[in-house]
Amino acid sequence: MKIKLGCIADDFTGATDLANNLVRSGMRVVQTIGVPTAPLAADVHAVVVALKSRTIPAAEAIAQSLAALKWLQAQGAEQIYFKYCSTFDSTPEGNIGPVTEALMDALGTDFTIATPAFPDNGRTVFKGYLFAGNVLLNESGMQNHPLTPMNDANLVRVMQAQTKRRVGLIDYKTVAQGAETIRERIAALRAEGVGVAVVDATSNDDLLLLGPALKGMPLVTAGSGVAIGLPANFGLQPSLQASQLPATSGLQAVVSGSCSVATNAQVAHFKATGRPAMAINPAALMHGQSDAQVQQVLAWAAPLLKDGPVLVYSTAEPDAVKAVQAQLGVAEAGALVEHALAAVARGLVDLGVKQLVVAGGETSGACVQALDIAQLQIGPQIDPGVPWCHAPSEDGGVHITLKSGNFGTEDFFSKAFTVLA
Repeated sequence: MKIKLGCIADDFTGATDLANNLVRSGMRVVQTIGVPTAPLAADVHAVVVALKSRTIPAAEAIAQSLAALKWLQAQGAEQIYFKYCSTFDSTPEGNIGPVTEALMDALGTDFTIATPAFPDNGRTVFKGYLFAGNVLLNESGMQNHPLTPMNDANLVRVMQAQTKRRVGLIDYKTVAQGAETIRERIAALRAEGVGVAVVDATSNDDLLLLGPALKGMPLVTAGSGVAIGLPANFGLQPSLQASQLPATSGLQAVVSGSCSVATNAQVAHFKATGRPAMAINPAALMHGQSDAQVQQVLAWAAPLLKDGPVLVYSTAEPDAVKAVQAQLGVAEAGALVEHALAAVARGLVDLGVKQLVVAGGETSGACVQALDIAQLQIGPQIDPGVPWCHAPSEDGGVHITLKSGNFGTEDFFSKAFTVLA
């Protein structure tokens, strides 16, 4: 069957975040891990192709995104959605701007919008400035991100630095007046030669007003928030059937590699409940010690799993992360931790874990690849932006949730298993 919406996400947790919002709004959704090599077999309204392209060189991110576009077009996608993080994670060079321009060129379109707004998770855009909760993005902790430090909250300025096209603004006053006024503003911006417009949104109501104005736009670029206003354009309404997953079984575990403020609090909460937790020290992974660390973790976890979920984490304070980066370099330090946690996830599944929570975008990407997961069916939401998913396999598959570092309440790790039960 032909799909309505074809989505390209720049990391794995972001892909499930987007898919979650589409499911909640009535779409049946499958998420693929990387670009599939065969036509789609599932009967769904939307496909989210999850890439791991957020922090790779821009040329590689463009090539992967264009490959995803080509496959989605072959499945009959009527509209393309390029999804990035609600904190607009990027560097001055990209990859949001370069990928957006490449997709625009490939689709032959001269205009698109850009907004990471996701009010359910406290991400709002006002007068072009991105807020995380009550503070500007560059005061939220994102200025300390190890790979994509965000030091400017002005999205027009950030986007303009990454793109050759002129960047403009559709402000909150325009959005509040609804779809027709938004369309008029788009027409005026296009006449001025603007190619990309940042859009204000401070509430879900704003996103629902924006949705109808995007009907028929070849390319939408956004965080996951805009997704709540798109299914209605295809005549779809929310339904319980969209989020049904197979029955659960097996043991439970959490693997956490994020260093975000939110995930640090979630790790602390899980430990405070008295559940078993073991830290992987990034420094201990150096000098060829990674495999020994992984085996030590699995030997610790094996006898504990029968009594409930265990947590394995590498979460650390920013200063500790910087110390390891100083010795190894940013990319090498990140890759070491990801590789170790992915090996832990693989080992936990081999021990009988069938319900797995993974925290952190890069960690999620590494774990999904280590588990040879090619496709995920999207299920019920745990917290805004984070659904349970099911990865099918011959032995019944694994229920897995891929949590973006900044998402989720403090009790997320415990609550997740309650939601699934």
